[in-house]
Amino acid sequence: MGVTKEDVAKFLDGNLEFAEGYFAKNMSPGNISKVSGVPEDELDFHTLSELTQVEESKFMFELIKDMQENVNMEKVVFKILKRICALIHADRCSLFMYRQRNGVGELATRLFNINPKSVLEECVVPPDSEIVYPLDMGIVGHVAQTKKTINVHDVSENQHFSTFVDELTEFKTKNIMATPILNGKDMVGVIMALNKISGPFFTPEDEDLFLKYLKIGTLNLKIYHLSYLHNCETRKGQLLLWSANKVFEELTDIERQFHKALYTVRAYLNCDRYSVGLLDMTKEKEFFDIWPVLMGEAPAYSGPRTPDGREVIFYKQIDYILHGKEEIKVIPTPAPDHWALVSGLPTYVAETGLICNIMNATAEDMFAFQTEPLDSSGWMIKNVLSLPIVNKKEEIVGVATFYNRKDGKPFDDQDEQLMEALTQFLGWSHLNPDTYDKMNKIENRKDIAQDMVLYHIRCRDDEIQNILYTREKYNCEPSECEEDELLQILKKDLPHLIPKFDIYQFHFSDFNCTELELTKCAIQMYYEVGVVKKFQVPQEVLVRFMYSVSKGYRRITYHNWRHGFNVGQTMFTLLTTGLLKRYYTDLEVMAMITAGFLHDIDHRGTNNLYQVKSAHPLAKLHGSSIMERHHLEIGKFLLADETLNIYQNLNRRQTEHVIHLMDIAIIATDLALYFKKRTMFQKIVDLSHTYTDEKKWIDYLSLETTRKEIVMAMMMTACDLSAIAKPWEVQSRVAMAVAAEFWEQGDLEKTVLEQTPIPMMDRTKSVELPKLQVGFIDFVCTFVYKEFSRFHPTITPMLNGILFNRSQWNVKKEAYEATLKGPDDGKNKGGNNAGGSKTCSVC
Repeated sequence: MGVTKEDVAKFLDGNLEFAEGYFAKNMSPGNISKVSGVPEDELDFHTLSELTQVEESKFMFELIKDMQENVNMEKVVFKILKRICALIHADRCSLFMYRQRNGVGELATRLFNINPKSVLEECVVPPDSEIVYPLDMGIVGHVAQTKKTINVHDVSENQHFSTFVDELTEFKTKNIMATPILNGKDMVGVIMALNKISGPFFTPEDEDLFLKYLKIGTLNLKIYHLSYLHNCETRKGQLLLWSANKVFEELTDIERQFHKALYTVRAYLNCDRYSVGLLDMTKEKEFFDIWPVLMGEAPAYSGPRTPDGREVIFYKQIDYILHGKEEIKVIPTPAPDHWALVSGLPTYVAETGLICNIMNATAEDMFAFQTEPLDSSGWMIKNVLSLPIVNKKEEIVGVATFYNRKDGKPFDDQDEQLMEALTQFLGWSHLNPDTYDKMNKIENRKDIAQDMVLYHIRCRDDEIQNILYTREKYNCEPSECEEDELLQILKKDLPHLIPKFDIYQFHFSDFNCTELELTKCAIQMYYEVGVVKKFQVPQEVLVRFMYSVSKGYRRITYHNWRHGFNVGQTMFTLLTTGLLKRYYTDLEVMAMITAGFLHDIDHRGTNNLYQVKSAHPLAKLHGSSIMERHHLEIGKFLLADETLNIYQNLNRRQTEHVIHLMDIAIIATDLALYFKKRTMFQKIVDLSHTYTDEKKWIDYLSLETTRKEIVMAMMMTACDLSAIAKPWEVQSRVAMAVAAEFWEQGDLEKTVLEQTPIPMMDRTKSVELPKLQVGFIDFVCTFVYKEFSRFHPTITPMLNGILFNRSQWNVKKEAYEATLKGPDDGKNKGGNNAGGSKTCSVC
């Protein structure tokens, strides 16, 4: 018959003298001091509760002190679990830490089999001896999944219990009490107590005591967890910062870019070694590689392929060895038995695009090759983390593999996130050298295209003989002749053309000139203004340049070489006959005449608006003044060739000045800019009338750079529009050429863009040409020549010409309008004139 707890309590209550004597005997100062560890002279034996409080306070104080002085989580938790074991009479306690690998959570032993007599060093589990629980296995895994405390009285009756660890340790588990450690909603670990010694199972009082003591343990684990996360984020930030720094230092080559970035961040990777395998990016083989397979002379490739279909071929392997003496090895075309590739893991990652985290490499079949150390240092692979390097196009460009975490533990989810951030960044940064490579190819294609264009534009050796006939005269090439010999040829043939074709006159017409004669006249203009000798322009270069400029104009209806020459001739005439040369230096005069000849080179017969509407590459290249900037670039392109550079003997400062003036002059021909400069030019003209002394005005304006540039810009407009001021028989023919080119653009707008053109470009409204011409003269042209006539009376012939032409166009306009008003007050309104004009004699 057994004695119950109630029987003992009843006996003691009824025998107080016995109870008092028994406790007095056993609660001696020596026994209490021995149990509590407190000196006898410090004990107060009047109340047992006070003694317990002192003892617990001292224990808690030591724990807090350990937490403050040492961030060794294991030491603090070990002390708590020892105390819990004693208080709840548990056979042993253990700590399982939560982690993730390959996106799957698991629990690994950190402190194992702690009892009241345990030593810390014996209970701390080294990384290579860990017991790992998947979350779907055992009561511990169930606690981590549910995040709830559990008290199992008999494990044999619990469906979640697993005998895995019992079989491993030869221990018999009877009952379990386990609780999760959480940081907010994040799982940190699980603490477990096994087998109640003084009873059949853990009581609710034991559970309450267990959880109360674990509050301090939970705090310590939270601090540890937060500290670990903080360190990981710090490492990640530093890693990305330094890798970004090196990535953007090197934009030209993917290998050097990766190498610089990976070497710089080695201190933040926390591993013994890492290697990067770069993949061949070839997607399609050349025909000469395919033929042997198709002919049956070579086997077809049957190995692994990347997700986008490429053969997995590592064309370069870079190994970073950080343990012992740091070493970097670059292996072009690595052999399949290279230590980083022989396992097949990088190949598997390249094939699947998956992240692979292996905690125990020696237990994996793919690492069976590792029967001995891989080098003389005795190093072996213990755990591995391998990740694909993916670019912005989601193509795998390489594989980064990290070996052996420095603290011996397996790589966890924080390591995966850190390395993934690095490889993602490296993959995205692949765009830099990729873009650089594309830009290089585009630049090379551009150079090839320019070389081809220059070949067709540049004056050939046989063509230059049309002007410098040195073969006929000296039986040699122009390059073999002296400058004086070339001058003799040019002096014989060119000067007489100037008076013959009235080059100095505003009424000049090119109708009676061949294009070759125009080129010769253009060359002679440089001699007329005295710049050839002054600036040592090689005569062969000058001839080749002007001949090339004439070839650079397309054979289109209006904006061809004849128009280009007319603008250059008008600039020459304004400077000489118009006396505007007095404000400019000879260098500036040369720049202005050259700009006149170049101002419409390579014109396509369509205006700026058409380039925008048709989304032409020129519109994307130049934001404003599209065609004008293109003409300027073509001009500079010609001058960049040594055989065509008429500025080659100028010093750097002179060259910069003439190029600056050409920029202004050519872009100023954009009529969209004309209205912005009109008022400024008018103020300059008004200012000139305030000077009574002509010499002082010339001296003043000659030194005013900005005002000179404004005058020059307006001169370019006057030159570009000069056809409107030519004699009527010339102007009417030119107007028809302009209109014809406009109508051609209108046809393109209808057929290509499927848009309705404006009336000026609609050939079905050609009868309105006189009206449009009068409007154009009134709105745009008259101001230019009126102000230039006020500025310099010598330019008045141009104003007279435009006024006369206006009167002629106005007569035709009125005649056309009269036909619209018949006896029936306009009932026959122009219906029969849609196909062409019967009233406009010009049309």
